[in-house]
Amino acid sequence: MAALIPAAGAGRRYGFFKPFQNLAGEPILLHALRPFLQDSRVKRVVIALPAEYVSDPPDWMLALDNRIELVAGGEERGDSVRNALRALPDDIDVVLVHDAARPLVSAGLVDRAIRAAAAGESVVAALPATDTLQEVDAGRRIIATPDRAVLWLAQTPQAFPRAVIMAAYERADADGVKATDDAAVVLRNGGVVRVIEGERTNIKITVLSDLAVAEALLRAGMRDA
Repeated sequence: MAALIPAAGAGRRYGFFKPFQNLAGEPILLHALRPFLQDSRVKRVVIALPAEYVSDPPDWMLALDNRIELVAGGEERGDSVRNALRALPDDIDVVLVHDAARPLVSAGLVDRAIRAAAAGESVVAALPATDTLQEVDAGRRIIATPDRAVLWLAQTPQAFPRAVIMAAYERADADGVKATDDAAVVLRNGGVVRVIEGERTNIKITVLSDLAVAEALLRAGMRDA
C-alpha cells in the first residue's frame, strides 16, 4: 500500500510554504508523514510538491526514508493526487491520501483506514457535525438550516482500493473535471464511500493561529487522543 501526500499548493496565501513551516521544532509535513513512515505496511510514500522543491528538496527530506518519492504537483489538489497515483508501482493495491497540513494524524487512525481499504472499502475519516450549520446566499442571508444529524466533517486520511481511485481519477481527467476531494471523485464514478471515526485532534493547519493550537496539543501529548 502507498500513502499520497498532495502538498503542491499548500498555504502560499501567508507568504510561506505551509508544509515546511516549523511546528514544535519540526516541519509540519514531517509530523504528517511520521505515522505513515512508521507503518511497515506502507511500501511507498509519494509527495506531490511544487516543481522547484522536487528538483531541490530540503536536506531533512533527502535522507528521511527510501520509500519516499517526490513528484511535481499540479494547479489543483486533484491534479497533484492524479500525478502521485501515476507514479505508483504496479504492486500497490491500497492507496491512502492525506493532507500535508494535518500534522497530528495518529497511527491508530492510519491503521483503521488501512484495514478498511485492505478489506475492499473506500473510506474517509470524518467527525459528526456538532455545530449548527447554516446555508446562506450570496448576501449571507440564511436560506436553510441542514439537519446536522446527517452531516459529517471530512478529514484525512481517505483510503481506497488502488483500482477504485485510479479509475475515478482517470475518468475525471477524461471528463475535464477538477477534483477537490478524493471521495467526491470516487462517488462521481459510481463508487461507495463510508466514513470512519476521525479524531478531534486531527486538525488542519489553515490559518496561523492553528499552529499555536497544534503545538499546544503536541506538548500535551494529545496526538493519539
